Amino acid sequence: MFPDHENPAARTQSPASRKYREEEMLLKVSSSVATPLSSISPLSWRPRPLPFIRNPILFALPFQSPSPRSLSACSITESSGDLSVTEHSKTAPLKPGLYLVGTPIGNLEDITFRALRVLRSANVILSEDTRHSGKLLQHYDIKTPLMSYHKFNESQREHTVLKRLKEGEIVALISDAGTPGISDPGTEMAKLCARENIPVIPIPGPCAVVAALSASGLNTEQFTFVGFLPKHSGMRREKLLISASQATTQIFYVPPHKLLQFLEEACSIFGDSRRCVIAREITKIHEEFWRGTVLEAKEAFLVRQPRGEITVLIEGKTNCAEEAPSDAQIEKELGRLISSGHSLSAAVKMVSEATSVRKKTIYTLALQKFGNKPEEEDENIGR
Repeated sequence: MFPDHENPAARTQSPASRKYREEEMLLKVSSSVATPLSSISPLSWRPRPLPFIRNPILFALPFQSPSPRSLSACSITESSGDLSVTEHSKTAPLKPGLYLVGTPIGNLEDITFRALRVLRSANVILSEDTRHSGKLLQHYDIKTPLMSYHKFNESQREHTVLKRLKEGEIVALISDAGTPGISDPGTEMAKLCARENIPVIPIPGPCAVVAALSASGLNTEQFTFVGFLPKHSGMRREKLLISASQATTQIFYVPPHKLLQFLEEACSIFGDSRRCVIAREITKIHEEFWRGTVLEAKEAFLVRQPRGEITVLIEGKTNCAEEAPSDAQIEKELGRLISSGHSLSAAVKMVSEATSVRKKTIYTLALQKFGNKPEEEDENIGR
């Protein structure tokens, strides 16, 4: 387009016709370099050239709103370099190392995209039960080979797995359900890799402890995960005594056929009035959250045999003053612990932690009931 002082025809045109001619030429140029505005918005929305803009063609280009994907990319690039790295990591190859991958605890939909990518990319998958894990891999069409890895062959597998990791392979480790290493195989392998300076990468996923706690209605600010209790009755009682004295929510894994035994022992140690939640078959079709006191739980499950995975949560010890046990109750508990193989000093310590009675008072009762013990114990107890 010629400026007016260089265009001979423009000198003889009226201002109105000159303006019309400029607009006509503008439309011709814009239609040749961009999508016609009429295909995007009504003509009334077309911006008119401004007199103080030297090149009004720029204002005639159609505006296309960016897609959500392009907006996301722009915001990632402009606002944070860290986010752009994260975006890039979704497609970057995985680095060699041990990947602890969380898998569903019941519902196959509870698995992350990242977990699936790791399982597909790994050279081998260590599995607690290859038949059980095979169903998960088949569901998501994952062809990575499986290698059995459980508490009975951990020590035999360590050398083979460590050799493959040192050769630069990607090893994924999964349990039958949930997060590896949480009452499941994986802890020893993670320790070994940490000692050998081999990367250990967690791939977060489902965990029955967290799922049960979040929906329990009990205090979630502080909690203690106890897991499975020992099979020996004396050791089991010792664990329960320690748990009963804690102010935090206590979380246990309990096999269904041992639930009634657990509730009977919990009643005698925690007391009848402690609130508890029994979470069963979490994320599955028959998911259940039973709520009540420990005594009510014992009565309820006395007449029914539950099935499936069970997580039991018991509220922590409150700060309110509790009635001190009688001397007879203290002596009975001391006798039970000593007959289970605990020393007098250990039994005194355990009873004092589970009650509000002073350790020295309990020790005096122990001496009167069970006789004198070596002097070293006397000195330690008095402290």
